[in-house]
Amino acid sequence: MKGLLLKLEKELKLRNFSKKTIKSYIYSIEHFLNFAEKRGLNEKTAREYILKDLKKKNPSTVSHNLSTIIFFFQKILNQKINIPHPKRNKTIPKVLNKEEIKKLIEVTKNIKHKLIIKLLYGCGFRVSEIVNLKKSDFNFNENLIHIKLAKGKKDRFVKIPEILKQNLIDYSKLNNSEIFFSSAKGGKLTTKTIQKIIKNSSKKANIKKNISPHTLRHSFATHLLESGVDIRIIQKLLGHSDIKTTQIYLKVSNQSIKNIKTPLDNL
Repeated sequence: MKGLLLKLEKELKLRNFSKKTIKSYIYSIEHFLNFAEKRGLNEKTAREYILKDLKKKNPSTVSHNLSTIIFFFQKILNQKINIPHPKRNKTIPKVLNKEEIKKLIEVTKNIKHKLIIKLLYGCGFRVSEIVNLKKSDFNFNENLIHIKLAKGKKDRFVKIPEILKQNLIDYSKLNNSEIFFSSAKGGKLTTKTIQKIIKNSSKKANIKKNISPHTLRHSFATHLLESGVDIRIIQKLLGHSDIKTTQIYLKVSNQSIKNIKTPLDNL
């Protein structure tokens, strides 16, 4: 089993997959191999594993696991398997309204934590992008932040919110580290730390929704759409490869529904 996992790791590294993706693939395949140990590495076993997975996990997670298994069979075992991906639940991303965003910011007194929340919402960052921000990524003359090698190994630029510019300049002078939001120990903040910041502020703001840092990204996209920004611009700002990923926010926004006059109103 260790030999197969090592072979998988080398294959993924050869394809320049991110460390996070490699870790995810190995974790997924290790669980599958444990299941397959007494059953054999074949399509029948893979089908049984996926069916068992569907009883415990949501379809999106199962679909991801299936993708890793198909990759493993094709690239490591040189076998083709034909297993359909489960139909995914078409859920709508959770967003905060503007009043909730204001409350979240207002109750956050720590300067660093407040800036993190403002950037998550004001720029639509992923939590991993906040963690990896460096001082050199900020171009205050051009009012741009350079996001380097984000999800999918892609670079992109986002605009610095005018209201945040001076705060960011002042904050960057507070420490000598190249890491923009460094931890107390001097290294990067962890994603768990940022998740905790959002949870704590959400509790203080008395927001009943179960939110995460990604909720602020969803809110950023939805509020831009509602203010009339073209969806292709939003796609570029979010760093989505496929416009279909961005189009989910068309379902989230209720602005067009709110503007409709019902037949009853026209009687």
